[in-house]
Amino acid sequence: MCPHQPPCPPADRHDRDAARTVACHAEQGWSLLCNGVILFEDTGELLPDGSAVPPRRPVHIHQCVAA
Repeated sequence: MCPHQPPCPPADRHDRDAARTVACHAEQGWSLLCNGVILFEDTGELLPDGSAVPPRRPVHIHQCVAA
């Protein structure tokens, strides 16, 4: 159970990334959220049930081209 008020969103909800960070390992590129979700720096996620959520990458990627 989440001890925060208001409670963090559970791992099965769409807004699960809004849960508070309980452990951060920036040097390894991941954080553990209060709801048990492991959030990776590339925006991928590992849910408590073991399922993976692929990274959400921007649709438009701008590249610099030398003239």
